[in-house]
Amino acid sequence: MDWRDRGILLNARNHGETSAILEVFTSRHGRHAGVLRGGVSRRYRPILQPGTRLSVDWRARLPEHIGNFRIEPLHSPASLFSDRLALSAMSSICAVLMVSLPEREPFPECYQRTMDLLSRLETPGEWFADYLHWELELLAETGFGLDLTSCAATGTTDDLVYVSPRSGRAVSRHGAGRWVNRMLPLPPCFLGMEFGGLSEMVDGLHTTGHFLQRSIDRHDGSASLPKARIRFADSIRQLAERE
Repeated sequence: MDWRDRGILLNARNHGETSAILEVFTSRHGRHAGVLRGGVSRRYRPILQPGTRLSVDWRARLPEHIGNFRIEPLHSPASLFSDRLALSAMSSICAVLMVSLPEREPFPECYQRTMDLLSRLETPGEWFADYLHWELELLAETGFGLDLTSCAATGTTDDLVYVSPRSGRAVSRHGAGRWVNRMLPLPPCFLGMEFGGLSEMVDGLHTTGHFLQRSIDRHDGSASLPKARIRFADSIRQLAERE
C-alpha cells in the first residue's frame, strides 16, 4: 500500500530514539499519520514545524498499519516567526484540525480553505474574519454547522443577535426572552455583514469554540479545546481590551 500526496504538517512527536510520528493533513487522504525514520535528526528538525507544507510518500504493508512517510519540504512558515499573532493563529489551525478531523477521511474543500487561510496569514492585511469563517466552515464539514437563517424561537429573520448553545440555530433579540443570559453571541459577519473588528472576533471565537468543544466531545469526552486554540483566543481578547 502506498500513495503520494501534498499536505500540511499538523504535529510531530518523537517515536523511539531516532524516529518521529507525523500527523499530516493531506489533500486527498485527509488527516494521516506515519512514521518518519530519522525524524529527530538535524536534517529534519527545521522542517518539522506545524504549518510546513510537504510532499509526502506513505507506504505500509497493510492499509490498517501506521506506515512510513518520506517527505520533501515545499513551503516553510518561517515568515510568520516575526508575527506572534499570525504564528499563534497558525498553531491554532493545526491544533484544531488535529482534534476535529477523523483520520484518513478526505476533506478536499477544507484542505483548500486551510491552504488559503495559511497563505492569508503570510500576506499583509487583516485576516481575522477569514479565520472566523474558517472555523465556521470547519464546523459545518464535521457535522456541527450553525443554522443562521432564521430565529429558532420566532421564525423571524430580523434582529438575529444570538446563537442557541444547544441547537446551533440563530435567535433574535426578542426570541431570546428569559434565556438571554444563556445565549452565545452571533457576530454580524457570520450573517454576511462587514467585519466589525476585534470585539467581533472575540465574540466569534467564543461561539465557534463552544461548538468545537462539542465536536471534540463526540470523539473524546475527556478532551478539551487545544491549548494552542485557547492561547490564540486569549491573545485576541487581550488585544481587543487594549483598543
